[in-house]
Amino acid sequence: MTEPSHLAAVRESYDTVAADYARRVPEPAELDPVSRAMLAAFAELTAPLGPVADLGCGPGKVTAHLAALGVPVSGVDVSPRMIELARAAYPELRFTVGSMTALDIADGELGGILAYYSTHHTPPQWLPTVFAEFHRTLAPGGRLMLAGHVGNGEHLRPTRAYGDHPVSYESHLLPPERIAELLHEAGLVVTTRVVQEPEGGGKRQSGTFLAYKPQ
Repeated sequence: MTEPSHLAAVRESYDTVAADYARRVPEPAELDPVSRAMLAAFAELTAPLGPVADLGCGPGKVTAHLAALGVPVSGVDVSPRMIELARAAYPELRFTVGSMTALDIADGELGGILAYYSTHHTPPQWLPTVFAEFHRTLAPGGRLMLAGHVGNGEHLRPTRAYGDHPVSYESHLLPPERIAELLHEAGLVVTTRVVQEPEGGGKRQSGTFLAYKPQ
């Protein structure tokens, strides 16, 4: 499969900002109560189910948080520099370079998938491919937690981020209803949908979805 063109921009941008991103992104314990509760619920659901993949794991902070909650988790990210930082910070965990559009994971291998603020750089036309990969790699009964920025379909093109580094990725802020619809079309059953309004100077809504692959 030919690599989607947007991945080069995402990879290069996050390689560029990786060190500053790792310093600036909050620890999971510093997240708002709702976000912490959703991660705790996902951990409780997936801890008994087998391997869990944190897709778009960045520097591994959330991966390590899930591991501390008893989840058998590993991390995957498209940015080699992010993976280097994750391996250095959490040498006891497994981190690999990879893309959500073509996961190097066997059919039905996973008990759970976390996609935590990692799909909003995916152009909408590629989301069915990503969600099909989620469905393919989840075992029957396996759980998905997807969280990220949502909106009204706008595309954002920042030029600098995290320490004022130049970046070339885009963010695609789909309505929560559309994300739920695409998950359903991929064969996943959405059980929980939480939309949070921005707080503390934030500018964007966020949405969190819990879903499972039917038996």
